[in-house]
Amino acid sequence: MFTAFLIKYAEIGVKGKNRYVFENALVSRIKAVLRKCEGEFEVPKTDGRIFVYAKTDFDYDEVTDALKCVFGISGICPMVQCDLVPVEEIGHKVNEYIRDNFSDRNVTFKIATRRANKAYPLDSMEVSAQLGGYVLDEFPEMKVDVHEPELMIHVEIREKVFIYSTEIPGPGGMPLGTNGKSMLLLSGGIDSPVAGYMIAKRGVRIDAVYFHAPPYTSERAKQKVVDLAKEISKYTGPINLHVINFTDIQLHIYEKCPHDELTIIMRRYMMKIAEELALKNECLGLITGESLGQVASQTIYSLAVTNEVCTLPVFRPLIGMDKNEIVAISEKIGTYETSILPFEDCCTIFVAKHPVTKPNLNVIKRHERNLEDRIDELFKTAIETDEVIVIE
Repeated sequence: MFTAFLIKYAEIGVKGKNRYVFENALVSRIKAVLRKCEGEFEVPKTDGRIFVYAKTDFDYDEVTDALKCVFGISGICPMVQCDLVPVEEIGHKVNEYIRDNFSDRNVTFKIATRRANKAYPLDSMEVSAQLGGYVLDEFPEMKVDVHEPELMIHVEIREKVFIYSTEIPGPGGMPLGTNGKSMLLLSGGIDSPVAGYMIAKRGVRIDAVYFHAPPYTSERAKQKVVDLAKEISKYTGPINLHVINFTDIQLHIYEKCPHDELTIIMRRYMMKIAEELALKNECLGLITGESLGQVASQTIYSLAVTNEVCTLPVFRPLIGMDKNEIVAISEKIGTYETSILPFEDCCTIFVAKHPVTKPNLNVIKRHERNLEDRIDELFKTAIETDEVIVIE
């Protein structure tokens, strides 16, 4: 019976004279996700409102699931509609709406009318009062409570009349594309997909890089990362996933550098490669899933040493979160079950028994000089053999 949706937003509403830019970006993203759904839709915006009108039959669950993944949406209100008719006929439609959607009608209620169409002969208060009377006539067990009603029924009078009461929570945030693009270092773990989701929620488009180390990491480990990228792309839109063969660089570091520094030095080269790819692909920052103190490479000392190789800003949205908080988000966005599959990535293969937790930058740089005979060549080869997988 629902034939339209009112789309609510939050942060966009305080953007002042630039609000239309964010509204247009939100409309564009809504249209993009709806193109993958069965049916045809219009997405007009008017008077601080964004609507989705169904022009044909559609799958309600498919459409609401798609809209729940659109950053910028704070609420999705399924609506029924009727023509611009006298208030008595609107009353019949409101009663039909209550009868079809609420089996338990022993509740308090309120009618809230918004008359955007000023040509309608009754004002908002008059419409609400008359509609409330029709509801009481039809359902005497319902009671009016204008202060704290259990059921709030909204009526919008525009070119048509729209009726709704339910608000499905959206993800919030800012519409994609309103805050540039960044490169996500995506592993097969729990953290990095969540980090990508959280930065995308601030309006940032995402590309990603995965460091593959065959034969030490399997094709199943690579497929796991592809599957994770597919899950987060429901929120972030299309992702260009760069797969870098990191084996030769890892082996060279393993042979030439102290083993307690392996993770730090490998991490520095990952960041260098990620930044090279970011600059080539017009990304304005890097994104990692690091959480302060979670592992040896994520102490404040280690992060300072890792950061030293980067000129682009490094976004670490999980930096102050504990594992339980990160897991909760991964479960919410649907990446957790894939993340815990037992296929190891290259970061877990070459791990020292006792990694350094307070690396000294000067010492690390001195040991990196052991790599100078081949590292530039290996770095160049890794970039040139980049495999790009487009995740829709």
